[in-house]
Amino acid sequence: MKNSAEAVIVGGGLAGTSICFNLASRGVKDTVLLEKEGLGAGSTGKSSGVTTGFSLLLFTHGSEAAMPISVMAKEGQKWLRNFKELVGAESGFREVGVLFLSGENYSPALRQGFAKVREMGFENRELSREDLKEIAPYLEPGDVDFVGFEPRSGFGDPPGVAQGYASAAGRLGAEISLGNAALDIEVEGGRVTGVVSEQGRIATDTVVVAGGPWNGGLMKKLGYDLPLQPTRHEVFFLKKGAGVPNTHPVIFDLIEMTYMREESPDLMLGGDIQKDEHVNDPDNFDQGTSMEQTRTIWGRLGELMPSLTNAELFTGFSGLYTNTPDNLPILGKAEGVDGLYFAGGFNGYGFKLSPAVGIVMAELITEGEAKTADISALGMGRFAGVKV
Repeated sequence: MKNSAEAVIVGGGLAGTSICFNLASRGVKDTVLLEKEGLGAGSTGKSSGVTTGFSLLLFTHGSEAAMPISVMAKEGQKWLRNFKELVGAESGFREVGVLFLSGENYSPALRQGFAKVREMGFENRELSREDLKEIAPYLEPGDVDFVGFEPRSGFGDPPGVAQGYASAAGRLGAEISLGNAALDIEVEGGRVTGVVSEQGRIATDTVVVAGGPWNGGLMKKLGYDLPLQPTRHEVFFLKKGAGVPNTHPVIFDLIEMTYMREESPDLMLGGDIQKDEHVNDPDNFDQGTSMEQTRTIWGRLGELMPSLTNAELFTGFSGLYTNTPDNLPILGKAEGVDGLYFAGGFNGYGFKLSPAVGIVMAELITEGEAKTADISALGMGRFAGVKV
């Protein structure tokens, strides 16, 4: 491992690898990426991998507050769709479309949000019940008031994307140091001077903390009390039975608060939009699933797609989101320490945002300003008392 570098990136998931690649692409090639285990071993490896232009934040925050997320999602989808050409690897992106179904309670905000995203150039439209029946005849939507459809969105392969970014960064000169956790960040005179890792010290004046659920612990050593809460999120896989289509859109059912997507021609992935539990230690949490929770969500999914009653439970697991109080990520310079940058708190949106996160952070570091998307409102300064 190098003992000095222009920049050190902490975290080998989607955000860290994207930042590493984008820095190298802009000429900052003398970099080291530190990952405590293997690439994508944290949240990335258990991501559902859905990418949409519309964000559920648009009806929890209002369109203006969440617009940077949609701007980054649009840029991210462009990169995921053209990943082979732009990065030299496969993203696994599948353009199956994404459906949003809601009752009257969410319909006004959803219509407004869809219109706003459409103005940005995302292809979407509201469907009638007849349109929905034509696109997805296997669904029984019940008392649905709004159906939104993004025909060009879908899902991809988060671990494959992280691996692709890391490999491309390595070809450009970056060092990818696996099984090598960052233990501490050294600061002298209000400026970063180095990183202490399990394999030794790296002298540097630029550090990007992008370690997912572990970000909070590392930042706390520097006196930052960031409002980051790891949460455990369960998903399960069903073996498809008779009547379940081999391929279909990703579906967000805001009436039953569930989502589902195909995993393969034989498997379906399902999960709950709302129910996550707090985790105090990201190194120690239940990575399995609850049969009670699985059966509850499976039953709700079956209300919408009755043929799922013919399916068979295959397996399941739990991964970690990192949530913030306002459900928006924290991106930008760290308050009070020159050369320290932060990217985290993605609230489950990490995959679709990851290409743009790498771009805006690399722009910020090399040019002093993020230009692809305005991230000025996403800094840690929006939270009171983050510096102890």
